[in-house]
Amino acid sequence: MSGLRDRVRAELQQTAKRSAVAASTRGEHLAKERAWRELAAEGRLQALRDQARDVKNQALAHHEEYLRQFVAQVERRGGRVHFASTGEAAVAQVLAIIREAGACRIVKAKSMVSEEIGLTPALEAAGLETLETDLGEFIVQLAGQAPSHITGPAIHLSAKQIAGIFCEKLGEEVPPDPEALAALARRMLRDKFLTADVGITGANFGVAETGSILLVTNEGNADLATALPPVMIVVMGIEKLVPDWAALEPLLTLLPRTATGQRMTVYVTAITGPRQPGEVDGPEELHVVLLDNGRSRLLGTKYQDVLRCLRCGACLDACPVFRQVGGHGYGSVYSGPIGATLTPLLKGAAADELLDLCSVCGACTENCPVQIPLHRLILEQRADRAAGRPGPADQGPWHTAGQAAAAGAATGRFSPAGGAFGAVRQVSLAERWLFRLWAWAWSDPRRYRAVARLVALLARPFSRDGHLTWFPGPLAEWGRERDFPAPALRPFHERWSELEQEEGAAHEG
Repeated sequence: MSGLRDRVRAELQQTAKRSAVAASTRGEHLAKERAWRELAAEGRLQALRDQARDVKNQALAHHEEYLRQFVAQVERRGGRVHFASTGEAAVAQVLAIIREAGACRIVKAKSMVSEEIGLTPALEAAGLETLETDLGEFIVQLAGQAPSHITGPAIHLSAKQIAGIFCEKLGEEVPPDPEALAALARRMLRDKFLTADVGITGANFGVAETGSILLVTNEGNADLATALPPVMIVVMGIEKLVPDWAALEPLLTLLPRTATGQRMTVYVTAITGPRQPGEVDGPEELHVVLLDNGRSRLLGTKYQDVLRCLRCGACLDACPVFRQVGGHGYGSVYSGPIGATLTPLLKGAAADELLDLCSVCGACTENCPVQIPLHRLILEQRADRAAGRPGPADQGPWHTAGQAAAAGAATGRFSPAGGAFGAVRQVSLAERWLFRLWAWAWSDPRRYRAVARLVALLARPFSRDGHLTWFPGPLAEWGRERDFPAPALRPFHERWSELEQEEGAAHEG
Protein backbone atom coordinates (compact mmCIF):
# COMPACT_ATOMS: atom_id res chain seq x y z
CA MET A 1 0.00 0.00 0.00
CA SER A 2 3.03 2.31 -0.20
CA GLY A 3 3.32 5.07 -2.77
CA LEU A 4 -0.04 6.78 -2.30
CA ARG A 5 1.25 10.15 -3.54
CA ASP A 6 2.84 8.55 -6.60
CA ARG A 7 -0.35 6.67 -7.46
CA VAL A 8 -2.56 9.71 -7.06
CA ARG A 9 -0.18 11.92 -9.05
CA ALA A 10 -0.12 9.36 -11.87
CA GLU A 11 -3.93 9.09 -11.91
CA LEU A 12 -4.39 12.86 -11.97
CA GLN A 13 -2.26 13.07 -15.10
CA GLN A 14 -4.53 10.68 -17.04
CA THR A 15 -7.09 13.15 -18.34
CA ALA A 16 -9.11 10.73 -20.48
CA LYS A 17 -9.33 8.19 -17.69
CA ARG A 18 -10.42 10.82 -15.18
CA SER A 19 -13.09 12.07 -17.58
CA ALA A 20 -14.44 8.54 -18.06
CA VAL A 21 -14.60 7.90 -14.30
CA ALA A 22 -16.21 11.28 -13.60
CA ALA A 23 -18.84 10.83 -16.31
CA SER A 24 -19.72 7.30 -15.20
CA THR A 25 -19.93 8.08 -11.50
CA ARG A 26 -21.94 11.22 -12.16
CA GLY A 27 -24.41 9.23 -14.27
CA GLU A 28 -24.79 6.49 -11.66
CA HIS A 29 -25.22 9.06 -8.90
CA LEU A 30 -27.96 10.89 -10.82
CA ALA A 31 -29.74 7.59 -11.51
CA LYS A 32 -29.61 6.75 -7.81
CA GLU A 33 -30.95 10.21 -6.94
CA ARG A 34 -33.93 9.74 -9.27
CA ALA A 35 -34.69 6.33 -7.80
CA TRP A 36 -34.45 7.64 -4.25
CA ARG A 37 -36.72 10.58 -5.08
CA GLU A 38 -39.39 8.11 -6.21
CA LEU A 39 -39.20 6.33 -2.87
CA ALA A 40 -39.23 9.65 -1.02
CA ALA A 41 -42.32 10.76 -2.94
CA GLU A 42 -44.02 7.56 -1.78
CA GLY A 43 -42.97 8.33 1.80
CA ARG A 44 -40.90 5.13 1.98
CA LEU A 45 -37.26 6.14 1.61
CA GLN A 46 -36.20 6.80 5.18
CA ALA A 47 -38.31 3.96 6.55
CA LEU A 48 -36.62 1.53 4.14
CA ARG A 49 -33.16 2.84 5.06
CA ASP A 50 -33.97 2.43 8.76
CA GLN A 51 -35.29 -1.10 8.19
CA ALA A 52 -32.23 -2.08 6.13
CA ARG A 53 -29.90 -0.70 8.79
CA ASP A 54 -31.78 -2.53 11.54
CA VAL A 55 -31.74 -5.83 9.63
CA LYS A 56 -27.98 -5.68 9.23
CA ASN A 57 -27.49 -4.59 12.83
CA GLN A 58 -29.60 -7.49 14.06
CA ALA A 59 -27.60 -9.96 11.97
CA LEU A 60 -24.32 -8.57 13.34
CA ALA A 61 -25.53 -8.44 16.96
CA HIS A 62 -26.54 -12.14 16.82
CA HIS A 63 -23.89 -13.21 14.36
CA GLU A 64 -22.90 -16.52 15.87
CA GLU A 65 -26.52 -17.65 16.22
CA TYR A 66 -27.22 -16.95 12.53
CA LEU A 67 -23.88 -18.42 11.52
CA ARG A 68 -24.72 -21.73 13.17
CA GLN A 69 -28.19 -21.73 11.64
CA PHE A 70 -26.84 -20.96 8.17
CA VAL A 71 -24.19 -23.69 8.36
CA ALA A 72 -26.74 -26.25 9.58
CA GLN A 73 -29.20 -25.41 6.79
CA VAL A 74 -26.57 -25.54 4.03
CA GLU A 75 -25.37 -28.94 5.23
CA ARG A 76 -28.91 -30.27 5.75
CA ARG A 77 -29.59 -29.60 2.07
CA GLY A 78 -26.42 -31.40 0.94
CA GLY A 79 -23.97 -28.51 0.71
CA ARG A 80 -20.56 -28.35 2.39
CA VAL A 81 -19.29 -25.39 4.42
CA HIS A 82 -15.64 -24.49 4.85
CA PHE A 83 -14.26 -21.79 7.16
CA ALA A 84 -11.27 -19.65 6.24
CA SER A 85 -9.73 -17.32 8.80
CA THR A 86 -7.53 -15.55 6.23
CA GLY A 87 -7.50 -14.86 2.52
CA GLU A 88 -4.65 -17.32 2.05
CA ALA A 89 -6.66 -20.03 3.80
CA ALA A 90 -9.66 -19.32 1.56
CA VAL A 91 -7.56 -19.61 -1.60
CA ALA A 92 -6.05 -22.87 -0.34
CA GLN A 93 -9.52 -24.24 0.40
CA VAL A 94 -10.84 -23.34 -3.05
CA LEU A 95 -7.80 -25.00 -4.66
CA ALA A 96 -8.36 -28.12 -2.54
CA ILE A 97 -11.99 -28.37 -3.67
CA ILE A 98 -11.00 -27.98 -7.33
CA ARG A 99 -8.26 -30.59 -7.08
CA GLU A 100 -10.58 -33.02 -5.29
CA ALA A 101 -13.02 -32.63 -8.18
CA GLY A 102 -10.25 -33.18 -10.74
CA ALA A 103 -11.27 -29.91 -12.42
CA CYS A 104 -9.21 -27.64 -14.65
CA ARG A 105 -11.67 -25.16 -16.26
CA ILE A 106 -13.16 -22.45 -14.04
CA VAL A 107 -15.75 -19.76 -14.74
CA LYS A 108 -16.20 -16.96 -12.22
CA ALA A 109 -19.02 -14.53 -11.61
CA LYS A 110 -18.21 -11.06 -10.32
CA SER A 111 -17.16 -11.15 -6.67
CA MET A 112 -15.47 -8.45 -4.61
CA VAL A 113 -14.51 -10.92 -1.91
CA SER A 114 -12.64 -13.06 -4.46
CA GLU A 115 -10.82 -9.90 -5.56
CA GLU A 116 -10.00 -9.25 -1.91
CA ILE A 117 -8.20 -12.58 -1.57
CA GLY A 118 -6.60 -12.53 -5.04
CA LEU A 119 -8.38 -15.70 -6.09
CA THR A 120 -8.16 -15.43 -9.88
CA PRO A 121 -4.38 -14.84 -10.03
CA ALA A 122 -3.88 -17.71 -7.57
CA LEU A 123 -5.94 -20.09 -9.70
CA GLU A 124 -4.09 -19.05 -12.84
CA ALA A 125 -0.75 -19.51 -11.08
CA ALA A 126 -1.88 -23.05 -10.22
CA GLY A 127 -2.31 -23.77 -13.94
CA LEU A 128 -6.11 -23.60 -13.95
CA GLU A 129 -7.96 -22.00 -16.86
CA THR A 130 -9.92 -19.29 -15.04
CA LEU A 131 -12.24 -16.85 -16.77
CA GLU A 132 -14.09 -13.85 -15.38
CA THR A 133 -17.57 -13.85 -16.94
CA ASP A 134 -18.95 -10.48 -15.82
CA LEU A 135 -18.42 -8.21 -18.84
CA GLY A 136 -16.51 -5.56 -16.91
CA GLU A 137 -14.38 -8.13 -15.11
CA PHE A 138 -13.78 -9.96 -18.43
CA ILE A 139 -12.50 -6.72 -19.96
CA VAL A 140 -10.10 -5.84 -17.15
CA GLN A 141 -8.88 -9.45 -16.97
CA LEU A 142 -7.98 -9.31 -20.66
CA ALA A 143 -6.33 -5.92 -20.11
CA GLY A 144 -4.33 -7.22 -17.15
CA GLN A 145 -5.77 -4.50 -14.92
CA ALA A 146 -7.53 -4.33 -11.58
CA PRO A 147 -11.21 -3.34 -11.38
CA SER A 148 -11.67 0.39 -10.86
CA HIS A 149 -15.12 0.40 -9.23
CA ILE A 150 -17.14 -1.95 -7.03
CA THR A 151 -20.06 -2.25 -9.46
CA GLY A 152 -18.38 -1.08 -12.70
CA PRO A 153 -14.96 -2.71 -13.01
CA ALA A 154 -14.19 -1.13 -16.42
CA ILE A 155 -15.69 2.35 -16.07
CA HIS A 156 -12.26 3.88 -16.65
CA LEU A 157 -12.06 2.49 -20.20
CA SER A 158 -13.68 3.95 -23.30
CA ALA A 159 -15.43 1.83 -25.94
CA LYS A 160 -12.52 2.52 -28.29
CA GLN A 161 -10.02 1.24 -25.72
CA ILE A 162 -12.12 -1.88 -25.09
CA ALA A 163 -12.30 -2.58 -28.82
CA GLY A 164 -8.51 -2.33 -28.93
CA ILE A 165 -8.17 -4.77 -26.04
CA PHE A 166 -10.53 -7.26 -27.74
CA CYS A 167 -8.61 -6.97 -31.00
CA GLU A 168 -5.26 -7.55 -29.28
CA LYS A 169 -6.32 -10.33 -26.91
CA LEU A 170 -9.10 -12.10 -28.84
CA GLY A 171 -7.79 -11.54 -32.36
CA GLU A 172 -11.01 -10.07 -33.71
CA GLU A 173 -11.74 -6.62 -35.09
CA VAL A 174 -14.87 -5.08 -33.57
CA PRO A 175 -16.27 -1.55 -33.79
CA PRO A 176 -16.24 0.57 -30.62
CA ASP A 177 -19.96 0.05 -30.15
CA PRO A 178 -21.28 -1.27 -26.80
CA GLU A 179 -23.68 -3.74 -28.43
CA ALA A 180 -21.01 -5.11 -30.76
CA LEU A 181 -18.52 -5.43 -27.90
CA ALA A 182 -21.05 -7.24 -25.71
CA ALA A 183 -21.99 -9.57 -28.56
CA LEU A 184 -18.36 -10.59 -29.11
CA ALA A 185 -17.83 -11.19 -25.39
CA ARG A 186 -21.05 -13.23 -25.22
CA ARG A 187 -19.92 -15.43 -28.12
CA MET A 188 -16.48 -15.98 -26.60
CA LEU A 189 -17.89 -16.83 -23.17
CA ARG A 190 -20.72 -19.15 -24.20
CA ASP A 191 -18.52 -22.19 -24.90
CA LYS A 192 -16.65 -21.59 -21.64
CA PHE A 193 -19.88 -21.90 -19.66
CA LEU A 194 -20.79 -25.14 -21.42
CA THR A 195 -17.39 -26.77 -20.82
CA ALA A 196 -16.57 -25.44 -17.33
CA ASP A 197 -15.88 -27.89 -14.51
CA VAL A 198 -16.35 -25.40 -11.67
CA GLY A 199 -18.34 -22.20 -11.23
CA ILE A 200 -17.27 -19.69 -8.57
CA THR A 201 -19.42 -16.84 -7.25
CA GLY A 202 -19.59 -14.47 -4.36
CA ALA A 203 -22.81 -13.78 -2.46
CA ASN A 204 -24.87 -10.68 -1.92
CA PHE A 205 -26.67 -12.30 0.99
CA GLY A 206 -26.74 -15.59 2.87
CA VAL A 207 -30.16 -16.42 4.33
CA ALA A 208 -29.73 -18.15 7.71
CA GLU A 209 -33.32 -19.42 7.75
CA THR A 210 -32.83 -21.73 4.75
CA GLY A 211 -29.09 -21.73 4.02
CA SER A 212 -29.77 -19.99 0.69
CA ILE A 213 -27.23 -17.96 -1.30
CA LEU A 214 -28.67 -14.86 -2.98
CA LEU A 215 -27.05 -13.32 -6.07
CA VAL A 216 -28.19 -9.93 -7.42
CA THR A 217 -26.97 -9.43 -11.00
CA ASN A 218 -27.78 -7.84 -14.35
CA GLU A 219 -26.00 -9.94 -16.98
CA GLY A 220 -27.09 -13.53 -16.38
CA ASN A 221 -23.50 -14.79 -16.24
CA ALA A 222 -23.86 -15.73 -12.57
CA ASP A 223 -26.87 -17.91 -13.42
CA LEU A 224 -24.87 -19.75 -16.08
CA ALA A 225 -21.90 -20.12 -13.72
CA THR A 226 -24.15 -21.69 -11.08
CA ALA A 227 -26.48 -23.78 -13.27
CA LEU A 228 -24.10 -25.47 -15.74
CA PRO A 229 -20.83 -26.55 -14.06
CA PRO A 230 -21.06 -29.70 -11.91
CA VAL A 231 -19.27 -28.04 -8.98
CA MET A 232 -20.19 -24.65 -7.50
CA ILE A 233 -18.04 -22.75 -5.00
CA VAL A 234 -19.39 -19.72 -3.15
CA VAL A 235 -16.82 -17.47 -1.47
CA MET A 236 -18.71 -15.35 1.04
CA GLY A 237 -17.73 -12.88 3.75
CA ILE A 238 -19.12 -13.84 7.15
CA GLU A 239 -20.89 -10.46 7.39
CA LYS A 240 -23.26 -11.25 4.50
CA LEU A 241 -25.77 -13.16 6.64
CA VAL A 242 -29.37 -12.03 7.10
CA PRO A 243 -31.83 -13.74 9.46
CA ASP A 244 -34.61 -14.76 7.06
CA TRP A 245 -36.37 -14.04 3.79
CA ALA A 246 -38.54 -11.29 5.26
CA ALA A 247 -35.38 -9.38 6.17
CA LEU A 248 -34.47 -9.15 2.47
CA GLU A 249 -37.38 -6.87 1.50
CA PRO A 250 -35.79 -3.50 2.39
CA LEU A 251 -32.36 -4.66 1.23
CA LEU A 252 -33.53 -5.82 -2.20
CA THR A 253 -35.62 -2.66 -2.57
CA LEU A 254 -32.70 -0.35 -1.86
CA LEU A 255 -29.74 -2.22 -3.38
CA PRO A 256 -30.61 -1.95 -7.11
CA ARG A 257 -31.94 1.59 -6.78
CA THR A 258 -28.78 2.71 -4.99
CA ALA A 259 -26.29 0.85 -7.17
CA THR A 260 -27.66 1.54 -10.66
CA GLY A 261 -30.95 3.42 -10.28
CA GLN A 262 -32.99 0.35 -11.26
CA ARG A 263 -36.16 -0.59 -9.44
CA MET A 264 -35.04 -4.19 -9.68
CA THR A 265 -31.99 -5.89 -11.15
CA VAL A 266 -32.49 -8.23 -14.09
CA TYR A 267 -31.70 -11.35 -12.04
CA VAL A 268 -32.21 -12.16 -8.37
CA THR A 269 -31.04 -15.75 -8.02
CA ALA A 270 -31.37 -17.99 -4.97
CA ILE A 271 -29.32 -21.17 -4.63
CA THR A 272 -30.46 -23.51 -1.87
CA GLY A 273 -28.31 -26.61 -1.84
CA PRO A 274 -26.96 -28.63 -4.78
CA ARG A 275 -29.13 -30.16 -7.50
CA GLN A 276 -31.78 -32.50 -6.14
CA PRO A 277 -33.24 -35.60 -7.86
CA GLY A 278 -35.65 -34.52 -10.58
CA GLU A 279 -34.15 -31.01 -11.00
CA VAL A 280 -32.89 -30.16 -14.47
CA ASP A 281 -30.05 -27.81 -13.60
CA GLY A 282 -27.82 -26.67 -10.76
CA PRO A 283 -24.52 -27.97 -9.42
CA GLU A 284 -23.98 -31.53 -8.32
CA GLU A 285 -21.76 -30.22 -5.52
CA LEU A 286 -22.17 -26.98 -3.57
CA HIS A 287 -19.34 -25.64 -1.43
CA VAL A 288 -19.59 -22.45 0.66
CA VAL A 289 -16.30 -20.93 1.82
CA LEU A 290 -16.99 -18.50 4.67
CA LEU A 291 -14.25 -15.89 4.89
CA ASP A 292 -13.29 -13.98 8.03
CA ASN A 293 -10.06 -12.18 7.00
CA GLY A 294 -10.34 -9.69 9.86
CA ARG A 295 -14.09 -9.19 9.92
CA SER A 296 -14.70 -10.89 13.28
CA ARG A 297 -12.34 -8.42 14.95
CA LEU A 298 -14.75 -5.61 14.10
CA LEU A 299 -17.77 -7.24 15.72
CA GLY A 300 -18.63 -5.56 19.01
CA THR A 301 -16.29 -2.63 18.36
CA LYS A 302 -16.93 1.00 17.47
CA TYR A 303 -16.19 0.02 13.84
CA GLN A 304 -18.83 -2.70 13.54
CA ASP A 305 -21.10 -0.46 11.45
CA VAL A 306 -18.80 -0.83 8.44
CA LEU A 307 -19.85 -4.49 8.17
CA ARG A 308 -23.33 -3.36 7.08
CA CYS A 309 -21.93 -2.51 3.63
CA LEU A 310 -23.95 -3.86 0.68
CA ARG A 311 -21.15 -3.18 -1.88
CA CYS A 312 -23.53 -0.97 -3.87
CA GLY A 313 -20.86 1.58 -4.84
CA ALA A 314 -23.01 4.62 -4.03
CA CYS A 315 -20.36 6.12 -1.77
CA LEU A 316 -17.83 5.95 -4.63
CA ASP A 317 -20.22 7.67 -7.04
CA ALA A 318 -20.85 10.51 -4.57
CA CYS A 319 -17.23 10.96 -3.44
CA PRO A 320 -15.36 14.00 -4.87
CA VAL A 321 -12.01 12.32 -4.17
CA PHE A 322 -12.92 9.12 -6.02
CA ARG A 323 -14.20 11.13 -8.98
CA GLN A 324 -10.76 12.73 -9.30
CA VAL A 325 -8.39 9.81 -8.70
CA GLY A 326 -10.52 6.77 -9.63
CA GLY A 327 -10.27 3.34 -8.09
CA HIS A 328 -6.70 2.61 -9.14
CA GLY A 329 -5.41 5.60 -7.18
CA TYR A 330 -6.33 3.80 -3.97
CA GLY A 331 -4.16 0.77 -4.76
CA SER A 332 -6.73 -1.37 -2.96
CA VAL A 333 -9.48 -3.79 -3.98
CA TYR A 334 -11.98 -1.65 -2.07
CA SER A 335 -11.71 1.96 -3.17
CA GLY A 336 -13.62 5.16 -2.46
CA PRO A 337 -14.97 5.90 1.01
CA ILE A 338 -15.75 2.27 1.84
CA GLY A 339 -12.22 1.33 0.82
CA ALA A 340 -10.67 4.15 2.84
CA THR A 341 -12.71 2.96 5.83
CA LEU A 342 -12.64 -0.83 5.53
CA THR A 343 -9.18 -1.58 4.14
CA PRO A 344 -7.20 -0.11 7.07
CA LEU A 345 -9.50 -1.97 9.47
CA LEU A 346 -8.71 -5.26 7.73
CA LYS A 347 -5.05 -4.65 6.87
CA GLY A 348 -3.87 -2.23 9.54
CA ALA A 349 -0.71 -0.17 9.14
CA ALA A 350 -0.13 -1.53 5.64
CA ALA A 351 -3.16 0.45 4.42
CA ASP A 352 -3.70 3.32 6.84
CA GLU A 353 -2.53 5.90 4.29
CA LEU A 354 -5.93 5.44 2.61
CA LEU A 355 -7.43 7.35 5.54
CA ASP A 356 -5.96 10.49 3.98
CA LEU A 357 -8.02 10.06 0.78
CA CYS A 358 -11.05 11.72 2.34
CA SER A 359 -12.20 15.34 2.41
CA VAL A 360 -14.70 14.56 5.23
CA CYS A 361 -17.52 16.14 3.21
CA GLY A 362 -19.99 13.49 4.41
CA ALA A 363 -21.44 12.70 0.94
CA CYS A 364 -20.65 9.01 1.46
CA THR A 365 -22.64 8.84 4.69
CA GLU A 366 -25.53 10.76 3.14
CA ASN A 367 -25.75 8.34 0.19
CA CYS A 368 -25.26 5.05 2.02
CA PRO A 369 -28.50 3.01 1.89
CA VAL A 370 -27.77 1.33 5.25
CA GLN A 371 -26.56 4.59 6.85
CA ILE A 372 -22.95 3.65 7.63
CA PRO A 373 -21.33 6.80 9.10
CA LEU A 374 -18.33 6.41 6.82
CA HIS A 375 -16.76 9.83 7.26
CA ARG A 376 -17.05 9.59 11.03
CA LEU A 377 -15.39 6.16 11.02
CA ILE A 378 -12.54 7.60 8.96
CA LEU A 379 -12.14 10.45 11.46
CA GLU A 380 -12.16 7.94 14.30
CA GLN A 381 -9.41 5.92 12.64
CA ARG A 382 -7.36 9.05 12.02
CA ALA A 383 -7.64 9.89 15.70
CA ASP A 384 -6.58 6.34 16.64
CA ARG A 385 -3.63 6.56 14.29
CA ALA A 386 -2.47 9.91 15.63
CA ALA A 387 -2.81 8.86 19.26
CA GLY A 388 -1.48 5.32 18.82
CA ARG A 389 -4.59 3.87 20.44
CA PRO A 390 -5.25 0.12 20.14
CA GLY A 391 -7.49 -0.84 17.26
CA PRO A 392 -8.79 -3.91 15.43
CA ALA A 393 -5.91 -4.34 12.97
CA ASP A 394 -2.38 -5.74 13.41
CA GLN A 395 -3.49 -8.19 16.08
CA GLY A 396 -3.09 -11.90 16.74
CA PRO A 397 -4.81 -14.84 15.06
CA TRP A 398 -8.38 -14.47 13.86
CA HIS A 399 -11.24 -15.76 15.96
CA THR A 400 -11.99 -19.43 15.31
CA ALA A 401 -15.66 -19.39 16.30
CA GLY A 402 -16.58 -20.40 12.75
CA GLN A 403 -15.13 -23.88 13.14
CA ALA A 404 -16.71 -24.21 16.57
CA ALA A 405 -20.07 -23.15 15.16
CA ALA A 406 -19.83 -25.77 12.46
CA ALA A 407 -19.24 -28.43 15.10
CA GLY A 408 -22.23 -27.18 17.09
CA ALA A 409 -20.09 -26.14 20.06
CA ALA A 410 -20.98 -23.17 22.23
CA THR A 411 -18.65 -20.23 21.74
CA GLY A 412 -18.22 -16.84 23.33
CA ARG A 413 -18.86 -13.62 21.49
CA PHE A 414 -16.39 -12.48 18.93
CA SER A 415 -14.20 -9.97 20.72
CA PRO A 416 -11.28 -7.83 19.62
CA ALA A 417 -7.88 -8.61 21.03
CA GLY A 418 -5.32 -6.10 22.17
CA GLY A 419 -2.77 -4.70 19.78
CA ALA A 420 -1.59 -1.57 18.07
CA PHE A 421 -3.68 0.05 15.38
CA GLY A 422 -0.62 0.55 13.27
CA ALA A 423 2.33 2.85 12.89
CA VAL A 424 1.80 6.19 14.58
CA ARG A 425 2.29 9.06 12.18
CA GLN A 426 5.18 11.23 13.30
CA VAL A 427 4.24 14.92 13.40
CA SER A 428 7.04 17.44 13.01
CA LEU A 429 7.68 20.16 15.60
CA ALA A 430 6.87 22.84 13.01
CA GLU A 431 3.52 21.20 12.25
CA ARG A 432 2.68 21.00 15.95
CA TRP A 433 3.39 24.71 16.42
CA LEU A 434 1.43 25.59 13.28
CA PHE A 435 -1.69 23.85 14.57
CA ARG A 436 -1.25 25.40 18.03
CA LEU A 437 -1.01 28.85 16.42
CA TRP A 438 -4.11 28.11 14.34
CA ALA A 439 -6.04 26.98 17.43
CA TRP A 440 -4.97 30.11 19.33
CA ALA A 441 -5.96 32.44 16.47
CA TRP A 442 -9.37 30.86 15.91
CA SER A 443 -10.37 30.40 19.54
CA ASP A 444 -11.12 34.11 20.03
CA PRO A 445 -13.59 36.07 17.83
CA ARG A 446 -11.36 39.15 17.58
CA ARG A 447 -8.29 37.16 16.63
CA TYR A 448 -10.33 35.10 14.16
CA ARG A 449 -11.62 38.25 12.40
CA ALA A 450 -8.15 39.75 12.26
CA VAL A 451 -6.69 36.58 10.75
CA ALA A 452 -9.57 36.31 8.24
CA ARG A 453 -8.97 39.90 7.08
CA LEU A 454 -5.22 39.30 6.84
CA VAL A 455 -5.74 36.14 4.78
CA ALA A 456 -8.10 37.97 2.44
CA LEU A 457 -5.47 40.68 1.85
CA LEU A 458 -2.66 38.17 1.33
CA ALA A 459 -4.78 36.17 -1.13
CA ARG A 460 -5.51 39.13 -3.45
CA PRO A 461 -2.40 38.62 -5.67
CA PHE A 462 -3.46 35.00 -6.26
CA SER A 463 -7.13 35.74 -7.03
CA ARG A 464 -9.02 36.38 -10.23
CA ASP A 465 -12.77 36.70 -10.84
CA GLY A 466 -13.49 35.82 -7.23
CA HIS A 467 -11.46 32.58 -7.23
CA LEU A 468 -7.96 31.58 -6.21
CA THR A 469 -6.13 30.76 -9.43
CA TRP A 470 -2.90 29.42 -7.96
CA PHE A 471 -1.13 28.86 -4.66
CA PRO A 472 2.39 29.87 -3.68
CA GLY A 473 5.27 27.65 -2.56
CA PRO A 474 4.47 24.29 -0.97
CA LEU A 475 0.72 24.83 -1.50
CA ALA A 476 1.07 24.92 -5.31
CA GLU A 477 0.60 21.18 -5.85
CA TRP A 478 -2.23 20.98 -3.32
CA GLY A 479 -4.15 23.78 -5.03
CA ARG A 480 -3.58 22.65 -8.61
CA GLU A 481 -6.56 20.27 -8.60
CA ARG A 482 -8.84 22.37 -6.40
CA ASP A 483 -11.10 25.31 -7.14
CA PHE A 484 -11.51 27.73 -4.23
CA PRO A 485 -13.43 30.99 -3.90
CA ALA A 486 -11.18 33.83 -2.82
CA PRO A 487 -11.54 34.91 0.83
CA ALA A 488 -13.94 37.85 1.12
CA LEU A 489 -12.50 41.21 2.09
CA ARG A 490 -15.73 41.94 3.92
CA PRO A 491 -16.55 38.93 6.10
CA PHE A 492 -20.04 37.51 6.46
CA HIS A 493 -20.70 38.88 9.94
CA GLU A 494 -20.22 42.45 8.68
CA ARG A 495 -22.54 41.93 5.74
CA TRP A 496 -25.09 40.27 8.03
CA SER A 497 -25.13 43.30 10.33
CA GLU A 498 -25.71 45.61 7.37
CA LEU A 499 -28.53 43.43 6.07
CA GLU A 500 -30.19 43.51 9.49
CA GLN A 501 -29.95 47.31 9.53
CA GLU A 502 -31.37 47.56 6.00
CA GLU A 503 -34.23 45.22 6.88
CA GLY A 504 -34.97 47.22 10.04
CA ALA A 505 -35.02 50.47 8.07
CA ALA A 506 -37.37 48.95 5.49
CA HIS A 507 -39.82 47.87 8.23
CA GLU A 508 -39.72 51.32 9.81
CA GLY A 509 -40.40 52.89 6.42
